[in-house]
This record gives sequence, C-alpha cells and structure tokens, in this order.
Amino acid sequence: MDGKEETGGEMERRARHRPRRRFPEAKRIIVACELERCVHCGSTLVNRDTWHARKYVQTLQGPVFVAGRSKECANSACAHRGVHYYAGGVRLISLPHSTYGLDVLAYIGWQHEHAQQQLVEIQRSLNARGVAINERNVGKLYRQFLALLRGMDAQKQERLREGARRYGGIIWAMDALQPEGCGTLLYVLYEVLSGTVVSALEVSSPTAMELAEWVRPWQGLGLRVLATLSDGEKAIVQALCECWPEAPHQQCQLHFLGDVAEPGLAYDRRLRQGLGDQLGGLPRVPEQTLAPTPLESTSPSAVPPFGDATRCRVGGDREASAPIDSRCGQP
Repeated sequence: MDGKEETGGEMERRARHRPRRRFPEAKRIIVACELERCVHCGSTLVNRDTWHARKYVQTLQGPVFVAGRSKECANSACAHRGVHYYAGGVRLISLPHSTYGLDVLAYIGWQHEHAQQQLVEIQRSLNARGVAINERNVGKLYRQFLALLRGMDAQKQERLREGARRYGGIIWAMDALQPEGCGTLLYVLYEVLSGTVVSALEVSSPTAMELAEWVRPWQGLGLRVLATLSDGEKAIVQALCECWPEAPHQQCQLHFLGDVAEPGLAYDRRLRQGLGDQLGGLPRVPEQTLAPTPLESTSPSAVPPFGDATRCRVGGDREASAPIDSRCGQP
C-alpha cells in the first residue's frame, strides 16, 4: 500500500517522504503590517494576536523564521471592521508558498543566465553554502524567476482587482536586493494589501526613468492607488512618485526601523568587542556549582552546646565561624 505497510495484522504509517524542514536556531523575523490607519474610515489599526504566513525560509545568509503580523480596524462602527490587513513585507523575503528566499531565486537566475551554470552545478553551489535543495527544486525556482521577469498575467490582474474591491484600492511597493555573487540587482514590484508579487526586473544601477518605464504599464489597470511604499532608495521613490504622483509615499517600516537601529547595533558590536578584549582573560564561570560536603564527624563529647560558636569546615577547603544547631548538625 502507498504510505503504509502491514506488520502483524496492524497498519503502520511510514515516515513522510519529504518531511517539513525546521530550523530551531533560525533567526526570527516578525514583519508587521505597514499601514497605520484603516483605508476606509481612517481609524487606527491595531495588531492582531495571530500571525499569518509563518514559515521557515532558507536564504543565502542562513535559515530564518518569517511571520507576518496583521492588523484590523479598531473602530467598532467601521463597515469593514472584520477586514485583516496583512504584512506585505513578507513578500520581500520569499514568494508565497515558497520556503526559499528571493535572494536564492535571484542567485539561481544569475548563475544560470550569466555564469552559464547548469542546474546541477547551481545545486552543488547552494549546498556548499548551506542551502538544502535538490536539482528539481533549483529548476522550479528558475522557472519562478523567469515568471517574475515576464510580469503581469490575467491571474495576477484578477487578484489585484479582488484586492482593490476588498480594500478600496491598492498600494504599490518596490524593493531591490542583490544576492552575494550576483552582479546585478533584482527589483521586485508587489502589491501590499493583496500580497501579490507582480513583476521583477534584473538590472544594474537603474535610473529613476528606467524604473518608471518598467512600472508604467501598470498605470493603466484603472485601480485606485491608495499609496506607494519603498525602502527609501531615491531612484525608486522618484519612479513611484512619477507614475502615481497623487498617491502619498511612505518608507517601509522594516527598512525604516533597520536604519534607525543601525547606529545602535554598531555601538553594541563595538561594546561587545571591547568587553571581550578586556574580560577575555578571566576564568570562565562554572556552569554547575559543587554542593557543599557534609561537616567532618566529631565525637559527641566535642559537640558544643546549642548556640555556641565554633570553627567548622565548609565545603572541605575553607574555615568559617558559624553557630551549629545540634538538632540538624548544620550551621
């Protein structure tokens, strides 16, 4: 039988052929929804307790645990109170239903298109970098890379229109990444509210005009654009503002908080290095302390009366002055 075998009259389930990969020591990345206010009533959005799209993702820098934290409108009178606003920034780490990072996707595309490497060679290279992947999945990710470069299709358009009907409009976002070993950048255009990755562009140091020409075809969708979002790169900001000048622009919170925390992280690294240099010569603290040994036995005549102080051995290697309780034999 498929997946089962009979032993002794009982059915025993076999292990899964492709078990889900887990990385307990993986870095945790919790991405919050980028929006602060409801797009319908303008009230403040509050975080929901549950996560969405949580998964382990293998990147070129190692595995990470990624989860998105959605929000909902705090206004009880809002007609769209039950609508959940998801964290679109999760799409900047990996595609939906994929456990490999976008940097792995871009790396595969670059190595196959520009370095002229075969899929099996790319697989061996990724395995050497700690990415668990087989040749079949390398081919699948390469096809996803080509699909991103191809851009919009009917299915994506319908997903965008459904998101616009649900949220009252769409929010365009653009980001760029450059995996190690790749000579060009991979620019990704996605829609925040529906979490739809629309297209990708592989180019080196593009100008604002080039990026604007790339995203201009999506101006004609006839959908209301609520806002645009980026990591703050000048060329991206100019391109988005040129294509949708009436939509307000906002910097991605994930990138914004990373930029704010960078000076503190640099100071923390220097502080830890300085402490290591100054305290590195000290002996290590033992992980487990030794229990004190029992007091040395004495004859009954030598035991002092209750409450008197005497000299006793503590731990077998040092002396201390302490009263001894004759009822329990301990200080």
